[in-house]
Amino acid sequence: MNDPTTARHWLAAAAPKAAPAIATTTVLALARIWNANGAEHSVGNAVLMAALSLGAAAAGVVAGNATGDSVLVGTAFAASGALAFAGVAGYSDGLPLPLLLWSLATAGAYGLAARYWRTDRRETVAHERQSSERREEYAHIERVETLRATTQIEVARTGAAYAEQLAQALVTRATLPGFDPQAVSAAGLPELPTAEGKSA
Repeated sequence: MNDPTTARHWLAAAAPKAAPAIATTTVLALARIWNANGAEHSVGNAVLMAALSLGAAAAGVVAGNATGDSVLVGTAFAASGALAFAGVAGYSDGLPLPLLLWSLATAGAYGLAARYWRTDRRETVAHERQSSERREEYAHIERVETLRATTQIEVARTGAAYAEQLAQALVTRATLPGFDPQAVSAAGLPELPTAEGKSA
């Protein structure tokens, strides 16, 4: 039969929508902590983050050419962007440039995520439509089979009642005084079988 539907908690529904902002805000906060602990104007730290960012981007290019897996490529380029953003936010002094990069990174993350959310929504709607069609089809088949079985039961019950009434009529006819089977035949009625299986 139909499966029970369960409503998701509003936090579970909202968490994927908040994930890009949480991710970029976390990177910004960690970069500013890193900035306060000695990364500001540190060329070595900037070179390290640039190398890591370029390495992640190169890994994305290689993954795209080798496997064509869009999730792996997207993950590699997201890591590259996050490392570049963290490097700039950790190297620069003041908050205007890190906040500008944060807003751009957040908007870009939501732009990329919206594409996947649309695809996921389309697949979910298509799956729900197919499931609904299958449930309707199975419900229709079940109704038809129920009607067929009910009809067969009613036919069998009617046949049994008719057979019982016929047997009772035959028994009653045989016990009637003065019953003449020849008179029935002479009247043009069909002959009825006797108890021995012969014609009356």
